[in-house]
Amino acid sequence: MVRFHTVAVGAHKVFYREAGDRSRPTLLLLHGFPSSSHMFRNLIPLLADRFHIVAPDLPGFGFTESPARPAFAYSFDNLAKVIEGFTDALGLHRYALYVFDYGAPVGFRLALSRPERVSAIVSQNGNAYEQGLSEGWSVLRTYWREPNAANREAVRAAQLTHEATRWQYVHGTPDPLQVAPEAWELDWALMQRPDNIEIQLDLFLDYASNVALYPKFHDYFRIHRPPFLAIWGRNDPFFLPPGAEAFKTDNPNAQVRFLDTGHFALETHAAEIGAAIGELLGRLPAEG
Repeated sequence: MVRFHTVAVGAHKVFYREAGDRSRPTLLLLHGFPSSSHMFRNLIPLLADRFHIVAPDLPGFGFTESPARPAFAYSFDNLAKVIEGFTDALGLHRYALYVFDYGAPVGFRLALSRPERVSAIVSQNGNAYEQGLSEGWSVLRTYWREPNAANREAVRAAQLTHEATRWQYVHGTPDPLQVAPEAWELDWALMQRPDNIEIQLDLFLDYASNVALYPKFHDYFRIHRPPFLAIWGRNDPFFLPPGAEAFKTDNPNAQVRFLDTGHFALETHAAEIGAAIGELLGRLPAEG
């Protein structure tokens, strides 16, 4: 059974889902924008019989309670620090990472900081290469170059609407009717909390820091070569298939698989993704 908890990490009250036996290998699930650990609701039951599953909500997302801006600067460095503190609070000294969208730059920062803790990585549409960024990033790139009020409003209009939230879930899926509407409706409802839209705009601006870190992420992949699976919705409008293939450049042992779906691949292909994770982690050597 999935259990729902909160834990204090500094000034944050981090909400997380947990399932499975804590004596088994841990899989840390990191969600992306604009979602939360809710996106893993179909995946967790597929793996909890073999693994200890932990899925936190990042600050600014889901049911995690965090300080208001500007008391807390919403940047990817700071999100990673909170999640690193979260792993300490739960005593997670060794874990595999599942990273998606925003979860990728957060998770890759954890790997840079403490590479000895990461047993394997599954990247589901979690990008780390320039060639993975589509033309859909053009509005954001303009915002990065000129972070003025007009460009901030352009990002708000393009990305932070109810329809844009729904579109991210259904675009590229083989059948949009397979996607449960509560997924995007929950995301949209939680974004309506006081000042949360401004938090999302802050993170959109700071996403440029992730692109700047790509070379360091590549160094990590090349030096440490963790067991790695890139499993990708090939119709993702944001992160293109070449971004998945690029992982093999720095980690020749990386496996790459494509699914006929969009960005939120778990909405339509949880069974396939769960099976692939089970295969990857099942091959890891037993640890004391």
